[in-house]
Amino acid sequence: MIHIENLSFGYKKDKLLFHNLNLILSRGHIYGLLGKNGAGKSSLLKNMVGLAFPQQGTCLVQGYTSSDRLPSMLENVFFLPEEFHVPSLSTKKYVHYTAPFYPSFDYDAFYSYLKEFEVPSEAVLSDLSFGQQKKMMIAFGLAANTDLLVLDEPTNGLDIPSKVQFRKLIAGALTLERCIVISTHQVRDLDSLIDTVVILHDREVVVNQEMDTIAEKLLFTTVPTSQGVQVLYAEESVRGITAILPNPEGAYSRVDLELLFNGIISGNKEITQILNTSHYAPTI
Repeated sequence: MIHIENLSFGYKKDKLLFHNLNLILSRGHIYGLLGKNGAGKSSLLKNMVGLAFPQQGTCLVQGYTSSDRLPSMLENVFFLPEEFHVPSLSTKKYVHYTAPFYPSFDYDAFYSYLKEFEVPSEAVLSDLSFGQQKKMMIAFGLAANTDLLVLDEPTNGLDIPSKVQFRKLIAGALTLERCIVISTHQVRDLDSLIDTVVILHDREVVVNQEMDTIAEKLLFTTVPTSQGVQVLYAEESVRGITAILPNPEGAYSRVDLELLFNGIISGNKEITQILNTSHYAPTI
């Protein structure tokens, strides 16, 4: 679906956000793109959808060079940025004017999503709150039925019930033909939704792994003390020491995305080495 090869990008030639970045994203997955503030998550998404242009390297979406922004590519890509503008139109008029750009748009599904999000279909968009506007745009993106759906910080501005609905609708929208990419700094909003995590750090993608693979290679647990235990990363918590350990025996644990992210950006290269070693195999 998306093939990025040796991509270098920056808003200034002497200050690159990415250098020789490589990334492959496939159909049938919900990817969570994580990174510190300023790491370039939004810029990477804009390169994917052709709103930013690499200084070097290539970004292909379904075989198209994304920066060419050909209609044959754009009709099958929906991008919801973190900040967006809505016109002073009713929802129905907005759909009337905009939906024809997406040949597979499902009108019935759109109004069903609006109902689940409790967004009035007759309201003028500019009169809605930011959270209501965002829910409308998420509903539109899902109903567009594009093979590539890219969402930048989609849960910002949503209340807790709306976040639950968001996760439910996104999970239900995934098909074998669809690729969904979600960028967020609110890690816990994604941990029950995504199946693959992509971590952007120090101008490159340091992790691109399925959650099941991470669970096979690393053990997330609570230990009474770190003494005598090979701890890759640990944090103090009310339950004791929450830690990431090597998992040579393949014991099952639930991936703690926040702990994993903190461990990686702390500079612990052993975690990424374990995750990126293809020949690693747990002993069963």
